[in-house]
Amino acid sequence: MRVVVLGAGFGGLELTTKLSEEFGDTADVVLIDREDGFVFGFSKLDVMFGRATEDAVLHRYADITRPGVKVVKAEITAIDPVAKHVDTTEGAFDADILVIALGADVHPEATPGLLEGGHEFYSPGSAFPLREVVENFQGGRVVIGVTSLPFKCPPAPSEAALLLHDFLTERDRRDNSEIALVTPQPAPIPPSPDTSAALLAAFAERGISFNPNRALKSVDPALQVALFDDGSEMAYDLLFGIPVHSVPAVVAESGLAVDGWVPVHPMTLETSFPGVFAIGDVTSIGTPKAGVFAERQGEAAAERIAAMLRSQAETAEYDGKGLCYIQMGSDQVARVNVQFTPGAAQPVVGIFDEPTMQLAADKAEFGRSRARRWFGKEWAT
Repeated sequence: MRVVVLGAGFGGLELTTKLSEEFGDTADVVLIDREDGFVFGFSKLDVMFGRATEDAVLHRYADITRPGVKVVKAEITAIDPVAKHVDTTEGAFDADILVIALGADVHPEATPGLLEGGHEFYSPGSAFPLREVVENFQGGRVVIGVTSLPFKCPPAPSEAALLLHDFLTERDRRDNSEIALVTPQPAPIPPSPDTSAALLAAFAERGISFNPNRALKSVDPALQVALFDDGSEMAYDLLFGIPVHSVPAVVAESGLAVDGWVPVHPMTLETSFPGVFAIGDVTSIGTPKAGVFAERQGEAAAERIAAMLRSQAETAEYDGKGLCYIQMGSDQVARVNVQFTPGAAQPVVGIFDEPTMQLAADKAEFGRSRARRWFGKEWAT
């Protein structure tokens, strides 16, 4: 039986790795992605603030040599979830089991003026060139604005503000600069009050302005003014916008999406189409759109698919667990462990670990371990 996996992010990589481990050369897994390689979310900020180079953070799909796994670099042009048929720029693929792991696309063009007057750092192609933009910024007001909910990696706007503070401080530009974070959320990380409190304390200590319950709705590039949905506005010298997110167009056109995202059974990750799973950011499962949750979903889906391939009972279920490392500035990292009831909006368990240098080392090992597992290489983070 052939398993076709669309998308090689956290979820797709973990799922294909587990199936290869389970079945070896007898696996028949096709992994399709349009990109040359995988970039961890935190690596985009590392490049943006001069802490790493582009080449160092790109993990190339061509390096994947897993038994039973064929990697195809292609654009997906059509998905038929009934027939489990996929058309791509490299030909057509038929699946016995189809997995949708295409994540969420970002749309800076959906916010008037953002492309002309600001920047986004949620895609590598946009984040990497910002290294030069940030390096050349001599000071002034920086606005980091979230356009809408949901968005990937909820801590990232806060991390960007704290890393920018460090960057400007190291270059003696912080005294003549302001940093403002504006978000439609009521707190930096609403599901974790302890994490939000720690971030708010870090903002206060560093003079970073936090502005909740407001969304960036448009930008006036000529006047360099950001306009928000409550009628307020902020002048800026440098603007970073967290753009509108949506399912990829090919997913929307397939009939898989309902109310903007792909609904799945919260415990099994199955869609309403038999033999079709969806995992990660593309779904409406309710857990945050973050790689660690996609990875966990990929693991659970792989176990269910393995049982199907063996004609055994499918007992594995997604448990809603995830941990997130949060860059708190000053080279320290915090961590939050949460567990959601799949399908619910709020976690039932949330444990916040205060920032330490040891957690920074743990975060680095988190990245290294995935590079080792998914790509078979040692990565010097």
